[in-house]
Amino acid sequence: MSKLSDYRLLSFDVYGTLVDWEGGILAAFQPILDKNNAQFSREHLLSTYYELEREQQKKTPDMPYSQVLATIHPVFAARLGLQVSPTEEESVQFGESVGHWPAFPDTVEALKRLSKQYKLVVLSNVDRLSFAKTNAGSLEGFPFDLVVTAQDVGSYKPDLRNFHYMLDRVQSTFNINAGQVLQTAQSQFHDHHPAHKIGLKSVWIVRPGSTMGNLSETIYDWRFDTLGQMADALEEGR
Repeated sequence: MSKLSDYRLLSFDVYGTLVDWEGGILAAFQPILDKNNAQFSREHLLSTYYELEREQQKKTPDMPYSQVLATIHPVFAARLGLQVSPTEEESVQFGESVGHWPAFPDTVEALKRLSKQYKLVVLSNVDRLSFAKTNAGSLEGFPFDLVVTAQDVGSYKPDLRNFHYMLDRVQSTFNINAGQVLQTAQSQFHDHHPAHKIGLKSVWIVRPGSTMGNLSETIYDWRFDTLGQMADALEEGR
């Protein structure tokens, strides 16, 4: 049985794993709900948004993520039956909210601890500018060893091209092969299932209560509720 310390590099999903994707989206959408004096359950809002995001990413795989959000914002409002539609400016603001979404409380400290063992690589479904804002903001300028975004690849996870692109960059930059990489993520749909298809081991950071990215079949090699718990396990030699 292999141990966490047998690996040399972590490839991170960011939004949902390091950053509170769901909380960020809900907070950014709240103004249009307030304008309509409307209320919906958290699950209904997130499942509706998630369906629209996947549809848009499949339709326009080369569209930067902030534009994906701006594009689906009025569609999201319409799908919910809201009578007052967002303005174009409000939709742009929704798209630009990505860079302001909060990190989970354990994230930055856990990254510092994990960086003592691993190279830390970003494999994110956002655009370069949005990630740069997040990194400078809620991630407190953490120095990742490599950053790969959907904008760099021209497709969105779970497309296997994103994983192959990352592994090629990891091999050429650090001389680290796929057998020494752990895909570390919350989303089963975006990360664990595609990682498994190409033979990558993975660490499931559950983030209890998460809605988006879940699948009935869960695939993982290690499972922790938080990134902080993963850092604990590493230090304990598990």
